[in-house]
Amino acid sequence: MSSRSVAGSVVLITGAASGMGRATAEVFAAEGAHVACTDIAAESVREVADDLTHRGFSAEAWTMDVADPAAIELVTAAVAARFGGIDILVNNAGVGGFAAIDADNYEAVWARTFGILITAQQRMIRAALPHLRKSPAPRIVNIASTEALGATSRDSPYAAAKTAVTGLTRALAVELGPEGITVNCICPGPILTAMTDAIPEKDRETYARRRTALRRYGRPEEVAHMTLSLCLPAASFITGATIPVDGGLMARNA
Repeated sequence: MSSRSVAGSVVLITGAASGMGRATAEVFAAEGAHVACTDIAAESVREVADDLTHRGFSAEAWTMDVADPAAIELVTAAVAARFGGIDILVNNAGVGGFAAIDADNYEAVWARTFGILITAQQRMIRAALPHLRKSPAPRIVNIASTEALGATSRDSPYAAAKTAVTGLTRALAVELGPEGITVNCICPGPILTAMTDAIPEKDRETYARRRTALRRYGRPEEVAHMTLSLCLPAASFITGATIPVDGGLMARNA
């Protein structure tokens, strides 16, 4: 019977300093994985790794800007050298990308959004691939958004980039499947993170009540647990999937 444990596995997580990335680091660490926490926020990502270490878990931090291809290569190699390989890659790093199509800054928003949300993901996969190929249970999880499944006004850069993540996932699942490497995508819905903190609480409550089946925003750890589930050795026949973790947002018509 296939194992339902990631203990001893090496997981590299981008955007691990806060929100869903931090929750993912905590969930994997608690399950006995060696966690490589990476983020552009140097002090914050060190705090995450230090907290995990002080709690008796295996974790280390690296400062990395996913928009910098050289940094991706250096950090990925350093993680593999430190822990003896890479078994799991979680492409979580993200940024907002909202601009009206006729806005003066539209081109800049588009370029930044695509650079971080999709170009960085394929670069991370390419950098990690030689190490994943040596793993007995290689897993890639790309984080997209329900904005890839149904868009919001004035978010075309973000929605287009997140939709590209789902396409990348499917294509690489087919390409890498013969090697036993699974590639899946999670589409979080409304989650309580720094990106949604700016929304007034009353507006969040109204949105959740009107749009989600569960009538609430999700917690970062609820996304993290789905990520963990896709990375179990036992999840070896799940690949190319796009899974909403959205409280029933996409299921609800009224």
